[in-house]
Amino acid sequence: MGDTVADYTFRFEQQEQEIHSLTAEIESLKNPQSLSSSSQLDGLREENAKLKYRLNVLKRSLQEEKCQYSKSMMNINQRLQDIFGEAIRYAYPDLENPPLAVTPNQQAKFGDYQCNSAMAMAQMMKSKGLKVNPREIAEKIQHNIPDNELIEKTEIAGPGFINVHLKRSFVSKLLTNLLLNGVQPPPLLRKKKVIVDFSSPNIAKEMHVGHLRSTIIGDSMCRLFEFLGYDVLRLNHVGDWGTQFGMLIAHLQDKFPDYLTVSPPIGDLQAFYKESKKRFDEEEDFKKRAYQCVVKLQSKDPAFIKGWNLICTVSRNEFQKVYDCLDIQIIERGESFYQEMMDVVVKEFEAKGLVEMDEGRKIVFAPGQQIPLTVVKSDGGYTYDTSDLAALHQRLFDEKADIIIYVTDSGQSTHFQVVFAAAQMIGWYDPKVTRVEHAGFGVVLGEDKKKFKTRSGDTVRLMDLLDEGLKRSMDKLKEKERDKVLSAEELIKAQRSVAFGCIKYADLSHNRVNDYVFSFDKMLDDRGNTAAYLLYAFTRIRSIARLANIDEATLRKAAETTEVLLEHDKEWKLGKCLLRFPEILQKILDDLLLHILCDYLYELATTFTEFYDSCYCIEKDRQTGEVVKVNMWRMLLCEATASIMAKCFDILGINPVSRM
Repeated sequence: MGDTVADYTFRFEQQEQEIHSLTAEIESLKNPQSLSSSSQLDGLREENAKLKYRLNVLKRSLQEEKCQYSKSMMNINQRLQDIFGEAIRYAYPDLENPPLAVTPNQQAKFGDYQCNSAMAMAQMMKSKGLKVNPREIAEKIQHNIPDNELIEKTEIAGPGFINVHLKRSFVSKLLTNLLLNGVQPPPLLRKKKVIVDFSSPNIAKEMHVGHLRSTIIGDSMCRLFEFLGYDVLRLNHVGDWGTQFGMLIAHLQDKFPDYLTVSPPIGDLQAFYKESKKRFDEEEDFKKRAYQCVVKLQSKDPAFIKGWNLICTVSRNEFQKVYDCLDIQIIERGESFYQEMMDVVVKEFEAKGLVEMDEGRKIVFAPGQQIPLTVVKSDGGYTYDTSDLAALHQRLFDEKADIIIYVTDSGQSTHFQVVFAAAQMIGWYDPKVTRVEHAGFGVVLGEDKKKFKTRSGDTVRLMDLLDEGLKRSMDKLKEKERDKVLSAEELIKAQRSVAFGCIKYADLSHNRVNDYVFSFDKMLDDRGNTAAYLLYAFTRIRSIARLANIDEATLRKAAETTEVLLEHDKEWKLGKCLLRFPEILQKILDDLLLHILCDYLYELATTFTEFYDSCYCIEKDRQTGEVVKVNMWRMLLCEATASIMAKCFDILGINPVSRM
């Protein structure tokens, strides 16, 4: 195997060198220094055409070999953009940054993909005083399309659309590659460091539905980056420092005076917080003592640090129950982690003359921002602004992150906009090099379209919500009489899969920037674009091979020896849909909008249903019900569909089960 890889690597390098030399030769022929006769010119043109032909053959050969020996899935849209980009450069070498637009075709009669660059190019030329018909531009692009492994034919339609028909044989090869190597991400040019800051509840307070959104969305973003091969650091920026800890420790001292030797039985930390807050608001002596406790805590007095740790531990244990239910991996790095760094950050802003005084406060105005950051309060204390600047500095300079994403509600978007602007102003990062972004989300509404609350008007506790999901999920499974066919263990697995899968999917399937209505009835409905429907669809697909007594080894062998035929319209539609997976991931990577993956997953499931209803995978005897024929290439399409769906579920943080 090693020799084969070395052999192909050597051949790749040889071919690439020849491509470079041929390209250089073509360029030199384009600009001949002196042509003594027309016969010499004709000879050069003939030689140029031959070289161009050889260059295209080599490029196609190289691309085909790369595809054949690469385990990664090809991004067809990206490959078509490369092909049309080259055609446009050949056709219009003097046009700077020409628009490049390639999209999947919505109607099969117009082909598989469409290049829509001609119209935008005509507008660009018009702005420069050149009036050219878009259809003429399309024809010129079409004429300059390089020989390639992917396109069967192109047609020009309407004002200048170029409709693209893919080669079925090549699509079949890509599907075989998927079956043999599994769902592999496209190759990464460089393994970048990504930090995702998400969840971020406050110590001594319950996690609520806002934290649910941040936790679900942030986890899914991490899973996407991890699948694509990035180095991902998942951070939980918990609120574990500040003046509220003074009142909590003062209340702890009064209620459990022996807390230093006996661990206090704080069962309900939320009630404990409310009690201390009531005293803080109503008792002047308690309020003074609370402020003294803050000073002691900030000076790292051991007794006060122990009280702080006790309160944090009770909270962490409660948070972990939620994370265990939702299968969340995250590293806690709260506000306390950055305390020592804040002084350094403030001094750096002062040293560069960027700090102004305002009624005793130290503030920083960033370019283009209406609101300043308060980096030091009038009492000398630090703020959330200081903490977030220190966190960003640590992530840029200590962690050396290439991408930093903050997943919080949209109400914090202005705050982060100012923090990012200040960091750019002081020269911490260049947005063209380092991606620092706030991925905001809307609020969760009740079915009355108002902010999601309990009937008594309180904030909904997250664990209560998850427990309610488990109860309703079990009711749904029993309603379908699944308890009569599944073992007790299988039933519990199905219950958890449906409950938590539905809660996650209901959130992720909505555009995160919008508010969304939380409804158990809608999310547990097994019709339409819901996790319940998709999980049932997935188990049905997985059961097709099992019911035909075809095991994994048989499918693997078939993938090595059986061509995936794509002759039926529904086979072709399903094959193309499967191979759009890499381009869907690229779009999410650009926009950080995970509902795009949910839409794709639902489209794939419905496309599979169309295929399965029209194309017999297994043919049975009508009298006996025995399997008389297995159309193995269609079984392979079932397997490919299940593989892509499983990876979609994995990125969304949903755990499907084999039996439901």
